[in-house]
Amino acid sequence: MEKQAAILMLEDGTTFHGTAIGKIGTSAGEICFNTGMTGYQEIYTDPSYYGQIIVNTTSHIGNYGTLSQEDESTQVQIRGLVVKKFSNTFSRKTSEGSLQEYLERANIVGIADIDTRKLVRHIRQQGAMNAIISSETDDIEKIKEKLEATPSMEGLELSSLVSTKERYFMGDPHAPIKVAVLDIGIKKSILENMTERGIYCKVFPAKTSYEQMKKWNPDGFFISNGPGDPSVMSYAVDTVKEILADDMPVFGICLGHQILALASGISTYKMHHGHRGLNHPVKNLVTGLSEITSQNHGFTVSKEDVENSDNVEVTHINLNDDTVEGIRVKDKKAFSVQYHPESSPGPHDSRYLFDQFIDMIRSNN
Repeated sequence: MEKQAAILMLEDGTTFHGTAIGKIGTSAGEICFNTGMTGYQEIYTDPSYYGQIIVNTTSHIGNYGTLSQEDESTQVQIRGLVVKKFSNTFSRKTSEGSLQEYLERANIVGIADIDTRKLVRHIRQQGAMNAIISSETDDIEKIKEKLEATPSMEGLELSSLVSTKERYFMGDPHAPIKVAVLDIGIKKSILENMTERGIYCKVFPAKTSYEQMKKWNPDGFFISNGPGDPSVMSYAVDTVKEILADDMPVFGICLGHQILALASGISTYKMHHGHRGLNHPVKNLVTGLSEITSQNHGFTVSKEDVENSDNVEVTHINLNDDTVEGIRVKDKKAFSVQYHPESSPGPHDSRYLFDQFIDMIRSNN
């Protein structure tokens, strides 16, 4: 059976020709790459990737099929997919179906059979930018028009689009610790890491006020990961400011880390091409130990601002580029990390941070 042609065009005009995967159609968004060797399904369902086109740098994608329990949210969050070799067949006995079927059900447009190594080198050199995939037309001018109409990720507020609409609970209602979770794009594995440690979670929509969360009388607050530009999320920043003012324990991950920074007077900025993968080395400056981490972010906090701050200090640093990977608010029970300690997928080096959060809550009770 002859494969259908597809086109990938980047914002700077760079164009790749390949074959169609997933749904036949056209889709645009910010293009970024993930260097993880495994876990493609967890990546595609991570709300932090909402609105983005993902390039998988692993040569073969789809070869172990899909399994519903590996979804990190209720739907596929990416806007498009770029791979080198795409496998319609899969070898894992427990798989429920092929990745092609999975992408078709989710209406995800993709392209395969292109030189992803060349593409990733280009993004690393030129920086993050928008891109478009089309498998329904080869009219370059039409494709270019649609690409030009795609908004930049900088300045986009996306968390309210992926957050839960209704409050819900996870864990044992009789658990000794209650944590209010502000869902600005949370992954299922984060909640599982807390409930497995004896935390009863109540998950709140992104724009819930501190006053509303406080009514549940939680022992601590968790600010989740999520998509978009943190600098335009004043609603979440104001909520965290109130948590800090009330001196309640708070732990933030990824976007939640950036929100805690903004609430503490530290600015954020868009990175050249971000960190996305499972092998990012981070040093814990408190213990002196290093950990291999799972990461997914295109924005980060200003190291200069933290160094000039009287009340915020760096706790973790990225060993590749010296960017801030963790902070602590000195006079509060508040800390955060830029990476993903739940590590689904990825190494489990950083799961101690959930235990650290529990210890902080217990010392406050």
